[in-house]
Amino acid sequence: MSIDTTIDTPISRPIAPPPGWDLDDAPFHASEIAVQTRAGVREKAEIGGRRGIRRYLPEQHRQFFAQLPFMVLGGIDGDGQPWATMRVGEPGFMSSPDATTLRIAGETLPGDPLAGAWRTGALLGGLGIEPPTRRRNRVNGIVTADDAGVLIVQVRQSFGNCAKYIQSRTPTRIAAEAMNAEPAPERRAAALDAADRALIERSDTYFIATRSTLDDQGPAQGVDVSHRGGLPGFVRVDDERTFVAPDYRGNQFFNTLGNLVDDSRAGLLFIDFEHGDLLYVAARAEIVWDSAALEAFPDAQRLVRFRVEEVRRTPAVLPFQWSEVEYAPQWRAAAAS
Repeated sequence: MSIDTTIDTPISRPIAPPPGWDLDDAPFHASEIAVQTRAGVREKAEIGGRRGIRRYLPEQHRQFFAQLPFMVLGGIDGDGQPWATMRVGEPGFMSSPDATTLRIAGETLPGDPLAGAWRTGALLGGLGIEPPTRRRNRVNGIVTADDAGVLIVQVRQSFGNCAKYIQSRTPTRIAAEAMNAEPAPERRAAALDAADRALIERSDTYFIATRSTLDDQGPAQGVDVSHRGGLPGFVRVDDERTFVAPDYRGNQFFNTLGNLVDDSRAGLLFIDFEHGDLLYVAARAEIVWDSAALEAFPDAQRLVRFRVEEVRRTPAVLPFQWSEVEYAPQWRAAAAS
């Protein structure tokens, strides 16, 4: 009598990717680690980073990016200066053909400082943010192709951020025929004028792009773009070449500050939500740890002082109308007083 020794094999299923960081190397570069250490959160950051930072897009993030009408991008121009910019499009202008690839189509807005800077090998930081729901997810990677303005990005880092400090406002797309066919010319200057200073002083939101030195090709090197929020006036303008912003308690990864320790160049984007102006500022940044200086900024744990090097302002180019702002829960009591 023969015995059947075949083993029934189960139906093969896709192997789920690891839930967090899957490399021995830390998900942070040396300067991020140095800031984490100085802030006294090194162990928490390491644990949180290994749990929350991935080298692929989770399915939830892939769906999230595909439903957005705009994306905040961070990149580097030909002179090495980082800039924060925006791309807009109908939902679906971003897609993810697989978990390690993000495809970004959409429209480049007039005056975008990174227009023409994207090419194969360019580093990209992306922030998907949905103000009505206060959701946001980050993706950092490298451009592997630029097909007539459609960027194909290989994901190097992907992680979510909490809803903290995000003001809720709902964008409604303005029809193309309602936009000015010949927008006012872009203004470029070496300093802020009165209108620029007024916009910064009344802003409750800005975005900041930074870069590491890229001394090696480690998985934590690259470009990052982040959101900052507070009540109007949370950024203090000292003069036409200087403004100061608080650094509030966040995810404790210190991607922005770590990059600024590596390379002090920053690119900031302020939005005039009423008129659709975009104000781009290239600056040098200095981290201020002095406790005495913090007294003028309630709840700030550090400050960042920016020295303006270049200003670009493009009037009425953002094709959205925005609902009335609803301030983040952290600010509601102060806003009502």
